[in-house]
Amino acid sequence: MPQSRSLPPPETRLDTVAAAIDALRAGRPVRLMTPGVHTMFAVETIPAAALKRLERPLLILSHARARTLKIRLYTPQVVALPVKSGTSPADLRAIADPTIDLDAPMKGPFNARRAKLGPAYAAAVKLAKLAGLLPAAVVVNGPVRGGLDLKIADITAYETRAADSLAIVTRARVPLEASEKTELVAFRAGDGGPENVAIVIGEPKNPVLTRLHSECFTGDLLGSLKCDCGEQLRGAIATIARAGGGVLLYLAQEGRGIGLINKLRAYRLQDQGYDTIEANERLGFEADERVYAVAARMLQLLGFSSVRLLTNNPEKVVGLEKAGIAVAERVPHAFPSNRHNEFYLRTKAEKAGHLL
Repeated sequence: MPQSRSLPPPETRLDTVAAAIDALRAGRPVRLMTPGVHTMFAVETIPAAALKRLERPLLILSHARARTLKIRLYTPQVVALPVKSGTSPADLRAIADPTIDLDAPMKGPFNARRAKLGPAYAAAVKLAKLAGLLPAAVVVNGPVRGGLDLKIADITAYETRAADSLAIVTRARVPLEASEKTELVAFRAGDGGPENVAIVIGEPKNPVLTRLHSECFTGDLLGSLKCDCGEQLRGAIATIARAGGGVLLYLAQEGRGIGLINKLRAYRLQDQGYDTIEANERLGFEADERVYAVAARMLQLLGFSSVRLLTNNPEKVVGLEKAGIAVAERVPHAFPSNRHNEFYLRTKAEKAGHLL
C-alpha cells in the first residue's frame, strides 16, 4: 500500500520562494524570517560591494562539501565558517566550488563554529540548491537593506507544495517513430517553474507501465556517450509501445536534481577521476537530489494509482511509494555500456544499488 505523506501548511507561498530564487540568482539578498531575522546571499552570485558591507558574515556549506574539505562537522546539516575581513567573492567561490580546487589548492585550515545553528542556516543552503546554484551561502545575523522577506517554513515545504500545485495545462496528439498513437500532456506548477511532460502511449491501464525519466540535455538531445539517458528514453518509449500502452514521465530534474550547470560541473570533476557520486558530493549535493512527489502528482492527475515501474533503481520504487503511488512490479530497464559510460554505470551499480 502507498504510504501517506504529511502536507505542508496551506499558506505556503510558492510565489515568494520563486521570487527569492530569482533574487539569489541576480546577486540580491534574501531575508530569512525566523523568530529573528537572518540575511543570506548565494556564494555564487554575491557582489563584492555587498560582501564588503556585511558585519561578521558566515560562509555556510553542506556537510557533503565540508567533508571534502576535511572540515569537522560540529553542527547538523551544514557547517558555518567565519569569513575573514578582506575576503573576496572569488575567495568564497574557491572554497565552495570544487571545479577550481586545482586552481586554488591552498585552503584552510578551517575552524567551523561549534555553537548551535538555527534553522536559517540550513534553509539558506536549501534555497541556493533550489536556485540551481552552488549549495553554499553567506549568512549574517540581522536584516540587510534590499532583497525580500521569506519564511523558512516556505523553503522547507516548497518542493512538496509545488508538486501539489501541478495542473494539466494542455495535451496534444504527437505521433512518435516508435509509437504513432501518442499523446503529450503538459503540466505546470504554481511557482511558474519549468514544465513537466507526460508521454502517454497506446492504451495505458492500471497498473500502468511507467518510466520516470529525468531530463538530460546532453544525453537526450545531444547523444552524449557519458551516460545512458538517451538510450533509456528511446528504449522506454519502444518498450511501452510494444506492451500496448503506458506512460513516460519526462521530469524537469536534470542531473538527478542538481540542474544543468551543476551537472556540467560534476562532469568536470569526473574528468579529474571522480565517479558520478563523488562528483555530486564534492559539489556539496547528495548523490541524488530528486523529488518523487512531482511524478506521483502527474500520475494521479492522469488517473493512475499503481504502476509497473520500468527502472533499475530501487530508490525510485521507494520514493514513488512514499509519494502515494503503489508499485505493483519493478520491470528491468538496462542497456549495454560503451567505453565512455562503463565506469558511470559500474558506479551506479556498486554505489547506488542499481540492478544492472
